[in-house]
Amino acid sequence: MIQTGIFTGYFPYSLAETARRIRDLKFNNIQLDVGFKDIDLSTDKITKEKCKLIRETFQRYDLPVSCISGYTNLVHPDPVKRKKNLDHLKQIIRFAHELGSPYVVSETGTFDRDSDWVHHPKNKTEEGYQDCRTVIADIVAHARDHGVTFLVETYVNNVIGSVEETLQLFADINDSHLALLMDPTNYFEDHNIDKMDFTLNHIFDNLSDKVRIAHAKDVKRSSENHGVQMADIDASEAHALRGVGVIDLPAPGLGSLNYDLYLQRLIQRHPDIPLIIEHLDEADVPRAKAFIDGKLLANR
Repeated sequence: MIQTGIFTGYFPYSLAETARRIRDLKFNNIQLDVGFKDIDLSTDKITKEKCKLIRETFQRYDLPVSCISGYTNLVHPDPVKRKKNLDHLKQIIRFAHELGSPYVVSETGTFDRDSDWVHHPKNKTEEGYQDCRTVIADIVAHARDHGVTFLVETYVNNVIGSVEETLQLFADINDSHLALLMDPTNYFEDHNIDKMDFTLNHIFDNLSDKVRIAHAKDVKRSSENHGVQMADIDASEAHALRGVGVIDLPAPGLGSLNYDLYLQRLIQRHPDIPLIIEHLDEADVPRAKAFIDGKLLANR
């Protein structure tokens, strides 16, 4: 049975209060965002003792850690900023087992200097791809050294932003410590948003064997090109993002994603996978969970 979970980052509280609130909502796993109001988890402040406390707190609430967020811009064009990003990601990988999961996830990033969420022309060049591939190969080697699997999350405005680019990455880095986080909404843009079922099937026909974790948000065409759209919530940019350009990325059940087809294809190959809800605020969590639970029940 698919296990419904949620990011901890939608609950901006202390560690214990975050765990309590998530358990009260009857989730049975989490994607761990390494940040709580009562613990300093900046790069050089992450310790084995703090990680053990985090893991054991969620264990006490029967909330296993399915994977760990390491989201950052892997190819930031400022070398100082890029190094800071990669140092933090590698620190999370180093302590992943102490935090409770062998999986650490990030999108690949963009060469845009000002925003992690918009396209940059270099993203789709051979030079840009080779730079990104080199960075990811280094991350995967680091993950292998620590018994961790690095999960790439494809996103259309990043260097790795399509089925074909994802396949190329896995062909070039053929390593068991590299796998995929499945979020089908991240593959949609203006040219394919009206080809919902064709695109979903294309994604799963090509990438199912690489999937380890899945996400649950939604996607729809916007009524206008609104640039980068952020929600006003106490959370990271990754959790506040609600769309870019003509593509909206709302909470599950508020868009046009064919959830029946998505879950049918997911269940077919991964019947017990964690499915992590995102792109919402805390007040909307009960509705979103009820929507996902209902769709899972209908498609089992």
